[in-house]
Amino acid sequence: MTTKRSAGLLLFREAGAAAEPGSAPAVEVLLGHMGGPLWERRDAGGWAIPKGEYEPDEAPLDAARREFTEEIGLPPPEGPYLPLGGARMPSGKQVVIWAVRADLDPALMVPGTFLMEWPPRSGRSREFPELDRVAWFTPEEARTKLITSQVTFVERLLELLAG
Repeated sequence: MTTKRSAGLLLFREAGAAAEPGSAPAVEVLLGHMGGPLWERRDAGGWAIPKGEYEPDEAPLDAARREFTEEIGLPPPEGPYLPLGGARMPSGKQVVIWAVRADLDPALMVPGTFLMEWPPRSGRSREFPELDRVAWFTPEEARTKLITSQVTFVERLLELLAG
């Protein structure tokens, strides 16, 4: 069995002055709320880094950029792309993320969609957005909004920015 792999981009922007002299400036990260009926009433733990699966013959960074466009509906920001490494999710999927400094207006998002049988066992397929909205969060907010297995990428970004 082949391990599923996903790649994604974590956008970040400066959000004010550094908390203490000599420390890294405050930042915000862009997260997407997972779409579809299973997530619509869930806020805490219902947000994710825009990402998606890729095949072994696709370069992970290329996949991350492609998936950003598919999920957000906008071209990915230009680099530099800062590697945040990989992590194994509870599902066994291997996820790799890059951070990139950018400022994106959430109102410009045009989400990609997926088909799902809904209601269950109804025989009817409905189309839902992959992400139903995106928003900027402080790292503290992101820790509660993100699905738990992706919090590590925000922590790695903060370590990288702190130098």
